[in-house]
Amino acid sequence: MASKIYSIANQKGGVGKSTTTLNVSFALSDLGKRVLMVDLDPQAGLTISLGNDPETFSLTSYSLLRNNDVTAKDVILETSINNNLHFIPSNLDLSGAEVELISGPAWGSTLKYALEPIMNDYEYIFIDCPPSLGVLTVNGLIASNTVIVPVQAEYLAMRGLKLLIDIVKDLKKKANHTLEMKILRTMHTNTLHSAEVTGELKTHFGNTVFETIIKRSIKFADSTIAGKPIIIYAKDSDGSIAYRNLAQEILEYDKQKTNP
Repeated sequence: MASKIYSIANQKGGVGKSTTTLNVSFALSDLGKRVLMVDLDPQAGLTISLGNDPETFSLTSYSLLRNNDVTAKDVILETSINNNLHFIPSNLDLSGAEVELISGPAWGSTLKYALEPIMNDYEYIFIDCPPSLGVLTVNGLIASNTVIVPVQAEYLAMRGLKLLIDIVKDLKKKANHTLEMKILRTMHTNTLHSAEVTGELKTHFGNTVFETIIKRSIKFADSTIAGKPIIIYAKDSDGSIAYRNLAQEILEYDKQKTNP
């Protein structure tokens, strides 16, 4: 069975893209699913969150995108977390791909074609996109079945959502007809402002919004420093419970797509 591919995207930084990629991937792998994480961000937040120094890798997602002699299997690494969870690292070399890719043919589908040979090796692939709507993010979206958009629980973040929605609609029409979108509410605080925004997102976007809400917590930063998912670092925390719930929602979502 071919992989279910999710990209995690938002042009705004600091909304929990890498955190979401790592924790939902681990939660699914802990349920016995074979999961691959792809770090497509030159800032390498996912790679760092796994406890790695990005500059120590000679083969990265950049190598996969730019070197025809490099295959996905060449750049896939095991994690120390469990045997079901693998990843493709990133580093600053990837920042050059924005300019280099766009000069080539079918530049938006480069990642999609690169992942095709390993599509039957994993049940899930999660792509951590950079905080922009440029070439790399477009590659992630074209390669994906579904894009998860983490949206911070504040009005300015919600206003910025429109541009990404327009791009997703455009790509669905022109390049990836099966692309769907799900919204994940993140950085929630115990304030009226957060409550209003999370409620408004649910009212406006309905079933497009996951029921799970990710609360703001210092434990996320602590787990990054420790190089572990919060599910391992603070297994009884609200964040850990939320990401396990999100994994269950994703499983149910995919079940409904397969058996509507």
